[in-house]
Amino acid sequence: MESKVELRVFTEPQQGATYDDLLRVALAAEELGFGAFFRSDHYLGMGTEGLPGSTDAWTTLAGLARDTSTIRLGTMMTSATFRHPGPLAIQVAQVDQMSGGRVELGIGAGWFEQEHKAYAIPFPSTRERFDRFEEQLAVITGLWATKPGERFAFPGTHHPVTDSPGLPKPVQSPRPPVLIGGLGKRRTPELAARYADEFNLPFVDEETTATQFGRVRAACEAIGRDPDELTWSNALVLCVGRDEAEIKRRANSIGRDVDELRENGLAGTPDEMITKIKRYQALGSQRFYLQTLDLTDLDHLELVANEVMPHV
Repeated sequence: MESKVELRVFTEPQQGATYDDLLRVALAAEELGFGAFFRSDHYLGMGTEGLPGSTDAWTTLAGLARDTSTIRLGTMMTSATFRHPGPLAIQVAQVDQMSGGRVELGIGAGWFEQEHKAYAIPFPSTRERFDRFEEQLAVITGLWATKPGERFAFPGTHHPVTDSPGLPKPVQSPRPPVLIGGLGKRRTPELAARYADEFNLPFVDEETTATQFGRVRAACEAIGRDPDELTWSNALVLCVGRDEAEIKRRANSIGRDVDELRENGLAGTPDEMITKIKRYQALGSQRFYLQTLDLTDLDHLELVANEVMPHV
């Protein structure tokens, strides 16, 4: 029997959403049986003012930790430029405690220069961002792995650590899952092989998925790690309707073209979505993050839960 895939809801609140907007979607996703509620970690809208303004990812997840009860919660992706690794490790561990062990840390090197300039966040070169990202991964996972009563040290260039108790501890053991993603040909696969519990590809086609999954598998094998230890996932924009009129209405509401969405996203009828998911599944994808851009359209999620989820 073919294994099931997991469907998760993924939101972009920098485009314009309050905490209450996000809570409404998270509670709907929880009730409808989606595997998780994720949000981006951005401070500036893209192509929009994003009124009333962006919300902070980890403040949001702390609130959702208390206002939801079963759904998993995470970031796609937290920017390593936004937070020092020690405070981030504490934040994630605390939200893990507040949620009873439901948190996942998606983390990346950071890329959106404009938001850094807008909010006084340093934005170093690509190489330095990846160097810092690598040290962040070492520090965060190292702090969480430090046994009670022991001390953690790390001789980093950017994030050195001395004599840390590595507290507080997350609830999940050995740690909350760490997600790494992206299309880098060398460092991204190497870091995923060393540190990730899940590897994610955002908004790419099947050919790119096959190629990059292959690079990450090879990087795992190069260090003696079984690639099947990782969960493999894709993020794709969602635009599904019962008929062409509903599909077009949903595309219009997010300012996108139906044909483009059919090509690049999970769009069309429920049957079209199921067919496309199965093609990605054949490449190894086990989990799908459905980028949900119209946060007022809860019927959209209900349609997926009723007409797609049982068949994948």
